[in-house]
Amino acid sequence: MSDSTGAIATMLSSDKTVACGKCKKQVGEAELVKRYFICPECHSYNRIPPRARIELLVDEGSFTELFGADIDADPIAFPGYAEKKATSRKKSGENEAVLCGTARMSGITTCIFVMNSEFMMASMGTVVGDRIASLFEYAISHKLPVIGYAASGGARMQEGVLSLMQMAKTSIAAKKHSDAGLLFLVCLTDPTMGGVTASFATLGDIIIAEPNALIGFAGKRVIEQNTGTKLPESFQSAEFQLEHGFIDGIVERKDQRDYIVDMLKLHTKKFVGA
Repeated sequence: MSDSTGAIATMLSSDKTVACGKCKKQVGEAELVKRYFICPECHSYNRIPPRARIELLVDEGSFTELFGADIDADPIAFPGYAEKKATSRKKSGENEAVLCGTARMSGITTCIFVMNSEFMMASMGTVVGDRIASLFEYAISHKLPVIGYAASGGARMQEGVLSLMQMAKTSIAAKKHSDAGLLFLVCLTDPTMGGVTASFATLGDIIIAEPNALIGFAGKRVIEQNTGTKLPESFQSAEFQLEHGFIDGIVERKDQRDYIVDMLKLHTKKFVGA
C-alpha cells in the first residue's frame, strides 16, 4: 500500500504542453489541469491519469492504494503481450489498467477504483478483474461504499477466455456488495465499452456519466453492419443513454465531487464531519 503521489501538484508546476485528444491543439499541462482536463479550445474532455482523478475527488492526502502489487499475468502466453504491457507501463506510469484503494470524501471513508485508458485501453484482464473484485470484498468486510470510474475498450483478449471470466467475477462481487446493503456509485467515462459495460460498470445503484462519453457494448459500425439499420448520430453517447434510461445522470467534472459527496451522505448512516 502507498499514499497518493501528488500528481496534480506535479502537473501544475509543469511548463510542458500536451496535445488535446480531440482537436490536437497544444495546451499547457498546468492550464489543462486547472480546467479539469477540459480543452480550452474545443472544450472536449481529455483523459485524466487515475492518480490525478483521485486527487480531484478525495480529501487531501487520504488515498491509500490497495491491491497494487506488480503481478505480470500472461495466462496463455499470447505472442507480443509482454511487450505491449511493457509499453503501456511506460506510457501510463502504472503497472495495470485499474487503480484501487480507500479514501475519504468530505470525511466519509469509501473505497474507490479508477480505470486507466492509457494502459491497453483499460481492458479488463485477470489482474484488473481480481483488483476490482477484491475491492468489493474489502468494502463488504469494512461496510464501505464503492465509488468507481469506468473506462474501457472491453475484455483483454490477449488473455483469452480468462479475460471474459472477469465479467462474471466482478458482477458477482458487485452483487454481494449490493446484498450487503452498501452503495455502489459508478461514473462512466469516455469510452466505456465491451465486457466492462456488460458487467460491473452498469451494476451501480447510481450510474452517472461524463458529457459526450461513448457508452455501449459493440461499436456503432458493427451494429449497423449486423442489423442493416442506420443508427442516429448520437447513438451510444452519454446523452443518448440518459434519454433512454440507461444512466441516471450526466455530471460535469467540476461538479462530480460535490455530487458524489451528496450521494454518500444520503446513503451512509454514519460518517465523519456531518
